[in-house]
Amino acid sequence: MKFQNESNARQAEPVTATAPSAHGRWYADACAASFAFELIGERWSMHVMRELMLGARRFSDIRAALPGISAKVLTERLTRLEELGVLIRRKLPPPAASQVYKLTEWGYMAESFMQELGRWSVRSPLHDPTLPLTSVSAMLSLRTMFDPAKAAGLAARIGFDFGADRFIAELAHGKLAIRRAEDLAGVDALFRAPAAGAILPLFYGKRDPDEVAATTGLSIHGDRDAALRFAAVFSLPPKIAPPDDTAMR
Repeated sequence: MKFQNESNARQAEPVTATAPSAHGRWYADACAASFAFELIGERWSMHVMRELMLGARRFSDIRAALPGISAKVLTERLTRLEELGVLIRRKLPPPAASQVYKLTEWGYMAESFMQELGRWSVRSPLHDPTLPLTSVSAMLSLRTMFDPAKAAGLAARIGFDFGADRFIAELAHGKLAIRRAEDLAGVDALFRAPAAGAILPLFYGKRDPDEVAATTGLSIHGDRDAALRFAAVFSLPPKIAPPDDTAMR
């Protein structure tokens, strides 16, 4: 048995030597939650993963969605996430023949983790919804803040057109599915806006649609009633009370 164990150890050495350093590099803590931040806690890592949650994207697509990231840093994050098994890269067949990045099955599992973080952090009174929002982030926010109870008995096929990015949301049997789409024909209603953040005052702020249209450029096409019923099935969790400064003095 002694020699068998030594043999097994020698066979495992190449795998250990080539595996990327991860656990313990920041916190030296066996906690799985701490390890999660060591895996994807570097600046921009979660943003890159978020932008891939609705399908494969080219390097240029990710860079365009995240203008604050440099090409160098994006390359580093993509390389690291690929080493960790969070994403893969593949080449599209002709005539496109371009390289795209796609989350692995394990990578996609992080959406539930991101949703919980979003539901938790948005309760802070410090959250600023007026900051820029990517199209993918807006669609993932709908998947996060969807209320199945409010959607009971409703069915709809809703399009979103944000210029370069288009999506279709399908609501049926209390479930919501959202996907990218080139063709928005056949939707019950269509939301069109110059920026994805334009939907927030209507969907979450519950402001008058005409007021929202005047201030953000959001327009509704098709069945307006269906569009507004759809917007009504999303809501944010309540805010926490602001910190009491006097209690901290």
